[in-house]
Amino acid sequence: MHGTTPFPRPALPARGRRTSTRPRRLLRGLVAAAVALPLALGAAACGGDDAGSGDPNAPVKLSIFWWGAEARAKLTEDALALYTQKHPNVTFEKTWQANQGYFDKLATLTAGGSPPDIFQIDDNYLTEYASRNTTLDLTKYKDSGKLDVSKFPESLWQYGVVDGKLAGLAFGENTQGLVYNKTLLDKHGLPAPTTGMSWADFISWAEQVSKTSKTPGTMDPSADYKAFWVWLRQQGKDLYKGKELGFTADDVTKWFELWKGARERGATPPADVIHEGNATDISKQLVVTGKAATSFVWANQMPELKKNTKDELGVVAYPGDPSAQWARASMYFSVFRNSKHRDVAVDVINFLANDVEAGKILGTDRGLPSNLDVRKAVSESVTDPAMKLSIQVETELASKFGPSPQVPLKGHSKVRSELIKAAENVQYGRQSPSEAAAAFLSVCQSAIA
Repeated sequence: MHGTTPFPRPALPARGRRTSTRPRRLLRGLVAAAVALPLALGAAACGGDDAGSGDPNAPVKLSIFWWGAEARAKLTEDALALYTQKHPNVTFEKTWQANQGYFDKLATLTAGGSPPDIFQIDDNYLTEYASRNTTLDLTKYKDSGKLDVSKFPESLWQYGVVDGKLAGLAFGENTQGLVYNKTLLDKHGLPAPTTGMSWADFISWAEQVSKTSKTPGTMDPSADYKAFWVWLRQQGKDLYKGKELGFTADDVTKWFELWKGARERGATPPADVIHEGNATDISKQLVVTGKAATSFVWANQMPELKKNTKDELGVVAYPGDPSAQWARASMYFSVFRNSKHRDVAVDVINFLANDVEAGKILGTDRGLPSNLDVRKAVSESVTDPAMKLSIQVETELASKFGPSPQVPLKGHSKVRSELIKAAENVQYGRQSPSEAAAAFLSVCQSAIA
């Protein structure tokens, strides 16, 4: 690895696992430390870039921290080297590690008074860091054109806004995708699912697949927050509304009852197999283990899914109105609010997002490039058939996307994990849909408080 690493790097995830799995916990010390840190560093930072040197050619060294595997590290380092080539006075202290424990380390760095100038973050934690004034508000840079989002889908850059402040720049677009086993369907003369089919029609389709192919027609997504979120938006609700939950116990009950009915009709596998599919490891998704004809995933996971099966796969939008889906930021780059070189840091993330040459280096590792011109240039050079299909489907869906929801609240990781527990309680018959829904809502309300 190139660059300086100020702390040991944990072992990388096993080959073939998805590298975008989000860490599930944040150090408790962040809450107190992140509040105090801006106060402690504010006086030193208020002088602006380069401690007021005024020399645009003065040497600048920026620290940058991201998670990912070896391949992402190499691509990112090459793109940063290109920036240094064009701006010889700017160099980087580059640090990266596997996704497991990344946010613990970021919290430790922040609490210890040495946060990176630029750091990768996702929608599980963006609100947490923004609400503690750790992230720089990028709005003025966007408005002045120094941070160019003119080629971004509007809902994509807006998905980085927290409490009216642009807390992070979207670095890769993604959306929900229903992946199906085309080889299995073709073998039995069955039609493929289609974008726009209703949930009721989809469950009927899955029931028919089960009867004809003797393979369960679909993974049961009642534990999948992505599917629940899209379904809520199709009902005129949302996962979050302001500082509160955007749904009621009755909404959750209806969602659980929908899938209880699907299980009773044989459209899904039994609970033990569903539990396997609830694992976050992409290699365990039922569509590639042969235990269901479809899985609910992120569309850009197609290449990783394809590595785990010899069958041909297809992908469409989730059932229901596709306008409930949106151009989601697969992750962001944020700038530390009190960075000594914050203007240069903003210029760096602007370059990485909008420079075509940099975009070709970074490719689709973090999702489809946010800049549509860069995306077109990158897509023309993609050779992986699975990624080509992912790009094609997401491009087709772009015209159907609705407005982005608000960035998830603090406690989102808890909400996600508790949905799995509640859904599995119903799947295993330990609780009724209404009992599990009431318990889930109570825990969620505490999580976001």
